[in-house]
Amino acid sequence: MNFRESRIPYFLGREGAMIRIKRVYDPPEPGDGIRFLVERLWPRGVRKESLTMEAWLKEAAPSDALRRWFGHDPQKWEEFRERYFAELDGRREVLRPLMEAAARGEVTLLYSARDRENNNAVALREYVEELIEGKRAGGAEPPAQCC
Repeated sequence: MNFRESRIPYFLGREGAMIRIKRVYDPPEPGDGIRFLVERLWPRGVRKESLTMEAWLKEAAPSDALRRWFGHDPQKWEEFRERYFAELDGRREVLRPLMEAAARGEVTLLYSARDRENNNAVALREYVEELIEGKRAGGAEPPAQCC
């Protein structure tokens, strides 16, 4: 399946566009851009009406089985990424809101894990950046001409 067949609109990544990651418990900042919660479960201790975000991309998070298997064990990080990327390859349509927002400007992925280096938001950012840069199988194709 190529990028166009995945039903996610093709776009050119903007130079300087950034996908940030941030703990859901950290306060919003003006530079966050469009904020998406990328967790399967709602974060503990956070009231839905108090969280500033565009959408909860629950289906973009790892499956319950994968999330439980990983358990935020740093020794499982590489295999977690591979398994998570395989899940995302099979359901790229859930990334549509994120991809469209990234085409327009800055985006922040919100996560709840304590580990700031080995969590699903870090992996998801890597996956999306690979799609944007065309480094992922089925990723973006160079345009015949621009704009």
